[in-house]
Amino acid sequence: MRGDWYDSTGLAWINPSPNLRSLTEATLYPGVSLVEGTNVSVGRGTDSPFELLGAPWINAAELAKYLNARDISGVRFVPVKFTPTSSNYAGQQCQGVNIILVERNAFDAPQLGIELASALHKLYPEQFHLDKMIDLLVNQAVFDAIAKGEDPRRIAEDWRETLEKFEQLREKYLIYK
Repeated sequence: MRGDWYDSTGLAWINPSPNLRSLTEATLYPGVSLVEGTNVSVGRGTDSPFELLGAPWINAAELAKYLNARDISGVRFVPVKFTPTSSNYAGQQCQGVNIILVERNAFDAPQLGIELASALHKLYPEQFHLDKMIDLLVNQAVFDAIAKGEDPRRIAEDWRETLEKFEQLREKYLIYK
C-alpha cells in the first residue's frame, strides 16, 4: 500500500546509493540534503551519512539545544563530534548533531531541511553560506524567507495550499492508494 514503509514489505534493503545505506538515511535524506550544497558536512565519509550534520565552526551543544527546543516533529538531535573521510571537511573534526528519527510517521523531511537551514543561518550567520542552498532548494520565496529569518513553521505553511492542490490533482493518477 502507498502508506507502507519499505521495511514492512519483508524485502531486503538494497542501497539505492552508496550514501543511502538504510531506510533511516533514505527517510532523512530529502530534508538534510537541502543544506548539502552549503559549507556543512551531511555525514558523507562517515558510517552515518544524512544522519549527521556538522562543521568545524559549529558548537554541537548549542545547535542540538536550539533544534530540540524547536520541537521538530519526528526527530531529536544529539550533539556529536565526527571526522568525515571524504566530502566537505574531509579529515577535519566537525561538531554538529546526530539526527535521530524517533517517529517517522510524524516526520516531514522538507520541513526539517528548512529548520536546519534556518538554525544554521540564525546561529552562525557569518560562517554558514546560505547562498549555496538555492541550487538544491530551487524556491526563491522559501530561500528569501530563510534569509530574512522568518519562522520555519510559517515558511512551511506558505506551501501548504499549493501542496494540497497538487495532491488533489494527482489523486486520479495514483495506481496504488
